[in-house]
Amino acid sequence: MTLQIFLQQLVNGASLGSMYALIAIGYTMVYGVLRLINFAHGDIMMVGAFLTYFALEASMPFELSVLVGIAGAIIIGILTDKIAYKPLRSAPKISLLITAIGISFFLENLFTVLFGSTPKPFHAPEYLTKIFQIHGIYLPISVIIIPIVTVAILAGVLWILFKTKQGIAIRALAFDIETVKLMGVNADKIIMIVFAMGSALAALGGVFYAISYPSIDPLMGIIVGLKAFAAAVLGGIGSVTGAVLGGFILGFTEIFVVAMFPDLGGYKDAFAFFFLILVLLFKPTGLMGQDLERGRF
Repeated sequence: MTLQIFLQQLVNGASLGSMYALIAIGYTMVYGVLRLINFAHGDIMMVGAFLTYFALEASMPFELSVLVGIAGAIIIGILTDKIAYKPLRSAPKISLLITAIGISFFLENLFTVLFGSTPKPFHAPEYLTKIFQIHGIYLPISVIIIPIVTVAILAGVLWILFKTKQGIAIRALAFDIETVKLMGVNADKIIMIVFAMGSALAALGGVFYAISYPSIDPLMGIIVGLKAFAAAVLGGIGSVTGAVLGGFILGFTEIFVVAMFPDLGGYKDAFAFFFLILVLLFKPTGLMGQDLERGRF
């Protein structure tokens, strides 16, 4: 592999990893507070991408369309919690897990029935599809923007968690919901904020995915959601920084496996999960999960 090819794959891996990281943050925040693996999270990503697509088809500006997609995903995320998860707060965790899988199937089939299963072309604005060439390395504008936005969002999420009252409440809920309620904190409101933040990031990840792979379909969130969950586990589920780190590692792994072993390109998803298993064999808590009993996120 030449240096030029290596740098090109490095750029591609950073872009793909950023998308996984954005979605993984939502997984890790919901798990950190409720100990719930929200398997509907990947489908929230799909909802955000679809709503952005329909807004674009209605001739809305791209930036406004993205806000429409994020707002719609936030509403769906909050409604999912209120309708499906909140009544089961005190139920066994397996009940919540089964409900999450049910919500995932519901959203996938609802969008398939309403809009069909045929992939729809996603037309990003021209300024995001421009490509620069630097010493033989092709750099689409979107590939540059996506990692920068991801790092900025990570900084913003960490600031919220550690510097705001709502963030302190989120971290307190992660330890003991009942005790926090006794201290006068509205736990349901804080959980709603967690779902809103996670859904917004999932929608943004869905838009970035649709820009990079310009088509969307109702099942697009399945494999992407599973990979983002794997990224959260790899980084140490319950750690926001770990989720981002896991996303980047998974993105680089997937890209470099295809680059180094082209004949095994069809097994790139398997390699990603194999790498996850390999890491967990030596570090069961994930890369940054060792201190989660003392400090969440």
